Amino acid sequence: MSHPSRAAADGTGRLAATVDRLRREVRQAQATADGRALLELAKGVLVERLRCGPAEAGRQLSRLAEEAGLSRLELAADVVNQAAQDEVALVTAELLDESGQTRSPHSVAVALRTAESGASAGQDTQAVAESLLAHALTPLGATAVAVWAAGIDGSLTLAGAAGFAAGEAERWRYVPPSVLTAARRALAERRSLWLPSLAGAGIPSVGQRELAEGGRAVVPADAGGRILGVLEICWPRPLEPQPRAILRQVEALAELCARTLETQPAPGPRAGGEQALAELVEVADGLPDAAMVLLPHLDAEGRLADFRLHHLNRRFTDLRGRPRSAVEGALLLEAYPTSVGQSGLFDKVARVHATGESFRAERMVLTTLVDQVALPVLVDVSISRLGGCVLMVWRFEDRHSRLAAVLQHAQRLGRIGGFEEHTTTGRITWNEQLFELHGLAPTDEPVGLQQLPAHAHPDDAVALGRFLRTLLHHQRPAEVAFRLRRPDGVTRHIRVVAEPVPDESGRLLAVRGAYQDVSAQHWTEVALAATRDELAHSRLQAAERNRLALQLQHAIMPPAQAPLDAFDLQVAVRYRPAEEEHLVGGDWYDAAVLPNKQILLCVGDIAGHGITAATGMVALRNALRGLAATGAGPAQLLAWLNVVTRHLTDHVIATAVCGIYDPLSRVLRWARAGHLPPVLLRDGRAATLPLIDGILLGAIDEADYTEDEVQLASGDTILLYTDGLIERKDNDLDDSLRHLERITEEATGDLNELLDHLLLASNADTDDDTCLIGVRLW
Repeated sequence: MSHPSRAAADGTGRLAATVDRLRREVRQAQATADGRALLELAKGVLVERLRCGPAEAGRQLSRLAEEAGLSRLELAADVVNQAAQDEVALVTAELLDESGQTRSPHSVAVALRTAESGASAGQDTQAVAESLLAHALTPLGATAVAVWAAGIDGSLTLAGAAGFAAGEAERWRYVPPSVLTAARRALAERRSLWLPSLAGAGIPSVGQRELAEGGRAVVPADAGGRILGVLEICWPRPLEPQPRAILRQVEALAELCARTLETQPAPGPRAGGEQALAELVEVADGLPDAAMVLLPHLDAEGRLADFRLHHLNRRFTDLRGRPRSAVEGALLLEAYPTSVGQSGLFDKVARVHATGESFRAERMVLTTLVDQVALPVLVDVSISRLGGCVLMVWRFEDRHSRLAAVLQHAQRLGRIGGFEEHTTTGRITWNEQLFELHGLAPTDEPVGLQQLPAHAHPDDAVALGRFLRTLLHHQRPAEVAFRLRRPDGVTRHIRVVAEPVPDESGRLLAVRGAYQDVSAQHWTEVALAATRDELAHSRLQAAERNRLALQLQHAIMPPAQAPLDAFDLQVAVRYRPAEEEHLVGGDWYDAAVLPNKQILLCVGDIAGHGITAATGMVALRNALRGLAATGAGPAQLLAWLNVVTRHLTDHVIATAVCGIYDPLSRVLRWARAGHLPPVLLRDGRAATLPLIDGILLGAIDEADYTEDEVQLASGDTILLYTDGLIERKDNDLDDSLRHLERITEEATGDLNELLDHLLLASNADTDDDTCLIGVRLW
């Protein structure tokens, strides 16, 4: 006697075997029917071309297949390809030009044409999906296929599916516009996606439970430039990069899907228009932010002109502060005319309505008019479409949270940390910045005010004690600066400012305050103090050097000198030092009677200022006076003085003009070394002597100088001077010399009065030393 449970199991097994057999028979019958449809299509082509009957066409098809060594289905696919010249034919032709394919071009042609026949014979897209999987995709190793239809609202509807587990297709029957799936991404990017594995891509899709590790091909179904849906093909294993032949086959299959989707009505929202609108209003009322439902407003020609504010939820806040009743029902451009301005809000709403692509922006600047004054408002905006409606949500910037963020950034930049310490409970509250100042982790215990001396430098204990007494015992605001020793060994200079918080009875309840890291300021002040000390020391040294240089200059070059009268020749000298004492220069002069009874007249100018210029001036003046005792002429004297300047001074560069006056012949011989030429005043007319050659003293090792002479007559006056008398920053040398000639002609009186007049009328602005020698012949 058989056991009842065993008998039941045997019955169930037989029933399952029967179901599998019937399924195989159905698939075989369907494949046979699809193959028969392809054969009948090929017979029709032969009937048209051979002008014969259907029976003769069938016999010709069999004979031609036998001669070509092909099956009847393969030859039928070739005949249809030659007649159609469509996408499937192009794919087959490309395969005939390629080698190394795992499937023959004829088998691919049979699969594609058989799938096409099944798709054409199918009553809906579900039959198309089953035919594609059975005839074209299973040979490629695929185990499931999904055909998605794109809705006008951007949603996706599963129009056909094959190869998925029971109930999986129903779970994915409808995908809203806001859900990003593999098919949604291909639709948005308008391109094919070949994913090595669905799990690796991180995108949800149908069959993700049993086929998550497998590859996916997601191809838009394009018909005449319009994407009507998406073909999604699933493999059980990770997908390797596919050859171009496979890519072309899949694109041809997607085109077959597009033909089928084109003949069926496009899916719209899951509910009717009125129901969709009611659902959107319900969604808007449940949102925590201001939301509005917008309906398109068309003009007389049916074109979009505006959007009507159909519904505003209870949290709606107007940009201008108007009540909800004053805005609801109005047109968007009437309620907010500036939405077409810089923000482009109207254009963004229109784009979302046209494309179904949602829009989101944070801190978007919207402008509103209040008493004809444009005021900017910062809002977070979200715009999405459902059916023919648009939902717009905006949230005004939270002023309190924004101020808190600003305060946090300010504390971080200023290295400031705030605290509050309750004296009754001992609870201490620190902000994040204060933990960083103390070198502590946010999980560490804060340091109380009375514990500060243990964390400070011992030398700061007195100051901290005074701070705590003032704050805790006298209950007065206090501040202190001390050196904080952190656990990481770093010492920071900290400033603490705190104030007491009393209760209603006047007892101390808490202390609030702030720590600030002033280390950078402290070290800056230390460096600044050191710099001040160094600068003061440098100033003292400079002042001392200038004092010595000035004393040396005055000792050798007094501002005035007793007049020199000899051999009917009157000589007067003026020296004017610079106004600024630190500009002590190297101007010098000399007027002396030589042992041979001739008179030496010279002026010179050392480049630079200070003690170096003053000592150089002394060296050159004394050297020239000693050399002049030899009786040599002015050109020779300057040549020797150049050797002295070059080799016996500390890299001095100078100019000079040297004259030797002979009382017997009344001839003045003179030479110049880069200096300004003398001026001759005769019969009330002043003129500069011709500019003769002469290089600067100290410029080269050996230099030759040109000598010139002038015959003086009674009443003539010769002026020798340095550039401090005429030099101006905004004038060239010729203009300055003409000005000197002019003021010389204006002078009246004796020689001393002439020199005083020249110093007074000088328009020089360089604040340089000035030497001036005047020589007048009686």
